[in-house]
Amino acid sequence: MKDLNFRTLDLNLLRVFDEVMAERNLTRAAHNLSMTQPAVSNALRRLRELTGDDLVRRSGYGVEPTPLAMTLWPTVREALQQLRAALAPGAFDPSTATSHFVLAMADATASKIMPGLVHLLDREAPQVTLRVLPLTTRDPRELLESAGVDLAIGYFPGVLAELGASHLQEHVPRYQARRLYDTEYVLVMRQGHPLAEGPLTLDDYCAARHLLVSFSGRPWGFVDEALAAKSRRRRVVLTVNQFFTAGQVVATSDLLTVLPRHFVGMTGQEHALVHRPLPLDMPPVHVDMLWHRQAQSSGAQRWLRDAVCRAVALEAEA
Repeated sequence: MKDLNFRTLDLNLLRVFDEVMAERNLTRAAHNLSMTQPAVSNALRRLRELTGDDLVRRSGYGVEPTPLAMTLWPTVREALQQLRAALAPGAFDPSTATSHFVLAMADATASKIMPGLVHLLDREAPQVTLRVLPLTTRDPRELLESAGVDLAIGYFPGVLAELGASHLQEHVPRYQARRLYDTEYVLVMRQGHPLAEGPLTLDDYCAARHLLVSFSGRPWGFVDEALAAKSRRRRVVLTVNQFFTAGQVVATSDLLTVLPRHFVGMTGQEHALVHRPLPLDMPPVHVDMLWHRQAQSSGAQRWLRDAVCRAVALEAEA
């Protein structure tokens, strides 16, 4: 990369770069910045001349970043966030804001949070927009670091344990988390399944055919880890990446699956399903929201986190 002359660097170029990296699309970035697409393209051209790198290349309906762009973006984004917070601390009025937020969560989590969150948007922030991305990992730190995600919401036990240790060493923790609610997973099967009534042993469970919900696509999950600790295993014959799909399949087959208890009634198949406790001890499931430290002091981000907490409270009251 070329040596940059910061005395002549136009900071607006970094704003354009940040928005293009977040959207991966020049048209959407131009809209968000209230600029024309040619103006965005011109800004990128000037940055290419300054850095000696393409930064982004055309790909399908959008753009793909170069390795240098991926390296630069987290630093640029954090610097811009800190500058905004310093110049306008807490200056966020949801009633007039036109902010756009990106959240990552599984469908079962969205079914619990999004109805209340949409209600709050309608009432308090009618011009704010949200985009929900599917959560495909139990470690969303890369999404928060380089994929433009504002909040990741889900079950992240390994991440939180690691953060708990690293927070003792970091003066300013790189990531922050807040507990939203606790839930439990239950065994789900169709009405009339041979295991729907009567005693359910671990042998019965392991001998059955199973459907696994795996965000990452890996053919094992936390239930399999718990079984492995007992030197046991189950037979997974189908893996899907959505709880909703699992409910639909299990309702019309002899497969067993595991779903969050609250989600059974949201599958649209509750009348066709039976849920029972799992025949093995499982740790409690804590659902947390996780965010990057660059979002800690932003008034807009604080409002978003508060709105998510209130949405969970609304669902609990329903």
